[in-house]
Amino acid sequence: MAWTKYQLFLAGLMLVTGSINTLSAKWADNFVAQGCGGSKEHSFQHPFLQAVGMFLGEFSCLAVFYLLRCRAAGQPDASVGPQQPFNPLLFLPPALCDMTGTSIMYVALNMTSASSFQMLRGAVIIFTGLFSVAFLGRRLALSQWLGILATIAGLVVVGLADLLSKNDDQHKLSEVITGDLLIVMAQIIVSIQMVLEEKFVYKHNVHPLRAVGIEGLFGFVILSLLLVPMYYIPAGSFSGNPHGTLEDALDAFCQVGRQPLIALALLGNISSIAFFNFAGISVTKELSATTRMVLDSLRTVVIWAVSLALGWEAFHPLQILGFLILLMGTALYNGLHRPLLTRLSRGRPPAEEGEHERLLGGSRTAINDTS
Repeated sequence: MAWTKYQLFLAGLMLVTGSINTLSAKWADNFVAQGCGGSKEHSFQHPFLQAVGMFLGEFSCLAVFYLLRCRAAGQPDASVGPQQPFNPLLFLPPALCDMTGTSIMYVALNMTSASSFQMLRGAVIIFTGLFSVAFLGRRLALSQWLGILATIAGLVVVGLADLLSKNDDQHKLSEVITGDLLIVMAQIIVSIQMVLEEKFVYKHNVHPLRAVGIEGLFGFVILSLLLVPMYYIPAGSFSGNPHGTLEDALDAFCQVGRQPLIALALLGNISSIAFFNFAGISVTKELSATTRMVLDSLRTVVIWAVSLALGWEAFHPLQILGFLILLMGTALYNGLHRPLLTRLSRGRPPAEEGEHERLLGGSRTAINDTS
């Protein structure tokens, strides 16, 4: 069936905003500007402040949710009714996981390339699958176990490509290795977040936009408060600011004042996260969860292509192999092979029953597919 103009718009919006989200964060990292007190020029390395901005973007999803609910209130659709009451504190544990995982990933993004950052996030499949067996009592199909094995192989190939790539002055080999490991470690925390959401949140039938907004509120408030003690915690060589602390928000604002393009990059990161969440959920509703997964994979290609075009990283053929293996692992784990096999055996496209979601109804996709 041919896509409508609205569906094409949603798919394009998801692809573009998802790519902007990672690229804008990396663009900010690449800037060099003076800090406070006339300090010498240095890189904009403020991952925790960037994470605060990302949670501000997630928090804005609440506004989108209430706008959609007001619009749906005037439509005679019984499927869009008031949601059942729930305790917002249910979202605190997932929000803490989101806050920790996102902060670690922004730290890692300072150390490695944008394409490797995006590819290595595929490790979330491994830990989500294992944790769902251990804590949710799930039984994974053979194809899902094969998907996990393929993902592990793909991660090894991508990591090997980083080891063999020519490292520029910005990223030393030791930093690249550390960054890659931090990204994989962060996926463990993200997987815990997904398990917590499925075990305690999904049963309350909370709309994903509302859930993302509440988690964004928790993350924004808590991490903003943590910026104060971070200003006094020494981090030594791990620190990227002249003050030598874990995070120096004042230095970040001084750098933004001296290089306004940093503010543009941060604004792109903040705004893209809200549009990406809305577009992703809408794609699942209007098209299918499989389409959303394919678009998310295309996002990696876009980020990789733009990074190469801008000279942010060097090309290595092993990355192509690693990406294809990771793509195969994701497809196997999410069951993308089933409709293809069905089409080949029956000679007609299968009905995508259960994949379409109501925009303001219950959704079983991951609540926060943005970190």
